[in-house]
Amino acid sequence: MAEEKIIRFGVLGAGKIGTFHTRTLAGLKKAGVSLVGVCDPDLMRAQKLAWEYNCTPYSKPEELIPQIDAVIIAAPTQLHHKLGMYCLENGIHTLVEKPIAVTMEEARDLIRLAKRKELVLQVGHVERFNPAVVEANKFIQDPRFITINRLGPYDPRMSNISVVLDLMIHDIDLLLTLVPSEVTSIDATGLSVFSAHEDIANVRFRFANGAVADITASRASFERARYMHLFQKDAYVSVDFMNARVKVYKKEKPVIESMQDVSVQYPKVEKQMPITAEQLHFINCIRTNRTPAPSGEKGSQALELALKITEQIQRFDIPKTTHLHTPKPFQMASNVARAAQIMLDETLGNMKRED
Repeated sequence: MAEEKIIRFGVLGAGKIGTFHTRTLAGLKKAGVSLVGVCDPDLMRAQKLAWEYNCTPYSKPEELIPQIDAVIIAAPTQLHHKLGMYCLENGIHTLVEKPIAVTMEEARDLIRLAKRKELVLQVGHVERFNPAVVEANKFIQDPRFITINRLGPYDPRMSNISVVLDLMIHDIDLLLTLVPSEVTSIDATGLSVFSAHEDIANVRFRFANGAVADITASRASFERARYMHLFQKDAYVSVDFMNARVKVYKKEKPVIESMQDVSVQYPKVEKQMPITAEQLHFINCIRTNRTPAPSGEKGSQALELALKITEQIQRFDIPKTTHLHTPKPFQMASNVARAAQIMLDETLGNMKRED
């Protein structure tokens, strides 16, 4: 059997996400990967990362692209279209971090070019590869009601986009995967707390098949939490994204007389980093010429819904002081934190994690 060709990889962006991708690629030599280099306008930052993972630093994509076969774009969202088009035009298989682009026109540009060049275009919806989600999928059948909560502290790096495009888009992509039906309506509310964009948002989705989903995303929380609950006929599936845990509660009798009539399963979840599974999927698609699961088309569908949500939130903007019932304008960080907590408690409901 002929030996598999080594795929030469590069990373565009040496920030937090670029560091994760670089570190992961450096450990995939057995998968037939060679990490050539990392590129960032800040050459010192690229140099530091390159030294750590034994590759070459670059400050200009034009210097790196001719030496590689595949690239991971971990640059700011505003650069996804420009960098993605350049890479694809030069025959490079491309994994672009979520969201795929800033606008639908940009997303369509990337998709069209990847098809014309017959290249793999994957979008970084890494939550699909969370081992808890992969395991939970085995038990999910026609969910009727879904709740997803993604809460975390404020990150100034992402202050240039809304929490919908920053965090919630992960769960929008999951919803479109879990519910094989068209979204018929969205009802969204959101509020800026720390940045000029929405830092907390809640959306109710209704699907043509009757399913309903409530999603909350916040970067104004002092605690980090990522969990999903799915209710379906005779069963309830609970997913803890952060701790990679799944619980399945199943009705065992037609009439429940006590909790003894409900079985509880704790499926074994494979221990693998989602980003590793994501990159291995990308590598496999390159080798087999397959369309990735989070394809450019899927990424654009998630972006389209996210843009509709942000548009609705901005159209029906909620006055900060009246909605949060605060007696004074925000003057201190403590007041802002308290206001965010009030909104979580009163408007979005009780967000305590199960168990």
